[in-house]
Amino acid sequence: ALPNRAVRAALEARQIAALAAYDSVRPEVKYAQGSRVDFLLSGEGLPDAYVEVKSVTLCRTPGLAEFPDSVTARGAKHLEALAQMAQAGHRAVLLYLVQRTDCTHVVMADDIDPAYADAHKAATQAGVETLCLGTAISPQEIRIAAPLALGRPAG
Repeated sequence: ALPNRAVRAALEARQIAALAAYDSVRPEVKYAQGSRVDFLLSGEGLPDAYVEVKSVTLCRTPGLAEFPDSVTARGAKHLEALAQMAQAGHRAVLLYLVQRTDCTHVVMADDIDPAYADAHKAATQAGVETLCLGTAISPQEIRIAAPLALGRPAG
């Protein structure tokens, strides 16, 4: 629940640049078939934005955060639901929240769950946006930090 609380606070404070235009943040809204989206954002003159948050903690290569850390049929289902929203004309966003301070890039762990990696690729082709955000972690709080790059570093 901690990642969603940090993301919610950042959304409400309009601290996530790509989503800062939205003024309404509703958590755990039912959508698709038997699913709930982590956040439904709305704002005047904007398409509704369906935002799903994924917590990322795996790092097997220095600087490289990976998702998922185990097989996740549920995660692939979330991607399919987001793709449906994008195809229906809504904004659909998958937000990877990296809960470590030693990573600069996020990649799909396709060796762990090739089906999820394929679902992410299909969702992207359907119009689902991917945001990757780092965190600042202290004994007092976890807060949203700088955006991270999606994909492997060049070179």
